[in-house]
Amino acid sequence: MEGFSMFQAFIYLLAAIICVPIAKRSGLGSVLGYLIAGVLIGPFVLGPYLGFGSADEAQDIMHAAEFGVVMMLFLVGLELDPKEFWKMRKKIAGIGGIQLLGTILLVAPISFHFLGSNFGTAIAVGSAIAMSSTAIILQTLSEKGLTKTPTGEASFSVLLFQDIMVIPLLAILPLLALNTTISTSHAHDTLLDGAPGWMKTLAILSAIGIIFFVGNYIVNPFFKYIARLQVRELFTSFALMLVIGVSVLMTYVGLSPALGAFMAGVVLANSEFKHQLETDIEPFKALLLGLFFIAVGSTINFRLIGNEPWTIVSLTLGVMAIKGIVLFIAGWIFKLKLNQNILFVLLLSQIGEFAFVILNLSNNLQLIPRHWHDLLLATTAITMAITPILLMINEKWIVPIMGMKKDKAGLLEDDLDFDFGSETDKKVLIAGYGDFGNTVGRIVKYCGYNISVLDNDSERVDLLRKLGYTVYFGDATNLNTLKAAGADSADILIAGIDPPEVNAQLVHLVKTNFPKMKVMIRARNRFDAYKYINEGYEKVYRETFYTAIQVGIETLEELGMSHDDAVRQGEIFKVADRVSMMKLSQHSNNLEEYIEVSKTEIENVRLKIREGMNIEEVLEEGIKEINVPK
Repeated sequence: MEGFSMFQAFIYLLAAIICVPIAKRSGLGSVLGYLIAGVLIGPFVLGPYLGFGSADEAQDIMHAAEFGVVMMLFLVGLELDPKEFWKMRKKIAGIGGIQLLGTILLVAPISFHFLGSNFGTAIAVGSAIAMSSTAIILQTLSEKGLTKTPTGEASFSVLLFQDIMVIPLLAILPLLALNTTISTSHAHDTLLDGAPGWMKTLAILSAIGIIFFVGNYIVNPFFKYIARLQVRELFTSFALMLVIGVSVLMTYVGLSPALGAFMAGVVLANSEFKHQLETDIEPFKALLLGLFFIAVGSTINFRLIGNEPWTIVSLTLGVMAIKGIVLFIAGWIFKLKLNQNILFVLLLSQIGEFAFVILNLSNNLQLIPRHWHDLLLATTAITMAITPILLMINEKWIVPIMGMKKDKAGLLEDDLDFDFGSETDKKVLIAGYGDFGNTVGRIVKYCGYNISVLDNDSERVDLLRKLGYTVYFGDATNLNTLKAAGADSADILIAGIDPPEVNAQLVHLVKTNFPKMKVMIRARNRFDAYKYINEGYEKVYRETFYTAIQVGIETLEELGMSHDDAVRQGEIFKVADRVSMMKLSQHSNNLEEYIEVSKTEIENVRLKIREGMNIEEVLEEGIKEINVPK
């Protein structure tokens, strides 16, 4: 069976659908589930029976799936605000530099001794082993809710430094192989093979300049044009074209496409459309990353492991021990507490996906012998597979032994000295910033609370950004957009989108995915409000109700009633009408019953106002009748 057939695609997806949920339910995480799926359908287990030929086929699939890593780094760059990056520069360069250089300095002499090789080989092996898996670590931090912890910030700093340093490392490797003949398998990767060094350097600088120019002066205006057209699929098409185009450009000049995508993401980090980009690319990234991990699992060469088990075991343990020592020292220097430092070590002690890029390039440059290239590829895949298991062991056995129990939020008690925000730091997310959302937002913001706005009107987004608001452009009914806007950490959502049908989609999406977040809902009229009330929502607000009450109060004043009496009558009506609406909602699906109960309620409200009942009496009566919340 030649090529990658539809049947093979079906098997890959089926393996993922079976293995990933089992791994998640077992506490192993989705990454290990993908790796196990790859092992099962790989050429060394069930692959031959499923029509999957040689290990070379799995390698070909992995090359295609590496585009998931490219997309992931584009999104990482997109999340990296240059201002925040500048604030973190000391930590990134410090802890990242200690990890990368420390690992290379320890591994290079060992490699030089055992491989009997030259300086270039030692640096190539050290650089590959120093890389940690951005895909595994970021996904694990997100799944475990550890992104904002000291361990999460330290891990992100190390990964970011590694991703940046891949550029010079990939540029240095060809210089270390000047006395070797580059194999023809690498010849198609770049248009500059055989060109003078100054020309290659000029081409690389030109490519980087093109990325910055296009990102700043072409992409944003074009996105504004697409936003006005309101054709959503064009956003997705343009986003994918952007990532693929940058990847192709960087490949032509001999650099990693993943690093080009990262730079493109950084350039667009301040774009008002960054969150829409994230939303459009996230599903493709997640799918391709899953395929990448399956391909990694399928490339584990069990025949080689069976022939040289002790070599593989020694390499795996040795590599993780060396990286663990360097990481522990780096964490200690940056004052991570013991439990945080252990987690930090376990998260980053594997070899990452960039090792595949470095090892393959080094093999093409004849820096690493083929046999050792295969051994290191197998070691890389095994360390990636081991990481989720180590994290599970840490969570279930090491943490309890150290006496650090979890609180209700799932955080270690020893981590509670980390500033997660005080009560005054509560965050409000407002979806839809028209007249309704604008009024609510200004009141909350003026009182000193944090608000984030989510809107799909590009001109409104641009204006609000200029006014200093935190604004996210995108479709609020998309789960990825909500997450990008911070729904995971928001305390309250103001659902104020028009039309009502879209607002209802948003409310149901939030209820399903963010059950702990309070939702305050804009309803167009009583009948919209009935639907929400019958579904169990309490905080439902008719958009013209309070304005109409204010007009009614002022009308009573014009008719000769005193201001205090008019305000009191308005307040009584507001409470009585709420009680009435809660009762009527129970009959809203039966027109005859609704009309009959409505007549009774109209008379009840009139009597309550005319008899001068106070607000407390009206509310208490309502609680007795239908259990209206206070």
